[in-house]
Amino acid sequence: MKFIPQIIPDVILIEPLVHGDERGYFVETFRRDKFEGVIGYKVDFIQDNESKSSKGVLRGLHYQLPPFAQSKLVRVIQGEVLDVAVDIRKGSPTFGQYVSAILSDQNKHQLYVPRGFAHGFLVLSESAIVSYKVDNYYSPEHDQGIAYFDKQLGIKWELSGAELIVSKKDKELPKLNTIKSHFNFNQNYYD
Repeated sequence: MKFIPQIIPDVILIEPLVHGDERGYFVETFRRDKFEGVIGYKVDFIQDNESKSSKGVLRGLHYQLPPFAQSKLVRVIQGEVLDVAVDIRKGSPTFGQYVSAILSDQNKHQLYVPRGFAHGFLVLSESAIVSYKVDNYYSPEHDQGIAYFDKQLGIKWELSGAELIVSKKDKELPKLNTIKSHFNFNQNYYD
């Protein structure tokens, strides 16, 4: 596996080694010792989630408040998505900046999104199945988000507004400059 820190180095792109032949392929998608060796702290993934979406579906940008903040390890089982992580840690030199990566069943890349980041994705293929591990349980009371269309973020979503399919909830999320930041850059959220 190759672990590639992104322009915001806390976000890691993972390129697994794919072993293929005429029978198909084998790929190791997660190995705790290597993963924790790269990120420098322990992460206990406790829940796996999966969603299926059609082309143009945009989900996000979501996060959960402490004490239910979540890290995510995202991969695509079928199709292709543009996966996005936005730094929402107060005091971070990259506050409000984002990282994006194409994740697909072809490249088998994964994106690690740590606590203190909002996360979302846009389906680029006819459909996509996205699978992700989280290190904290879902808590509806702690569920938050920021607007995917916020000009301050400047996210290049790769499809025009007319092509996007967005839930009512996600259309009504607040802009970054109106949220109260519950994450601090120098705080450890993994104890």
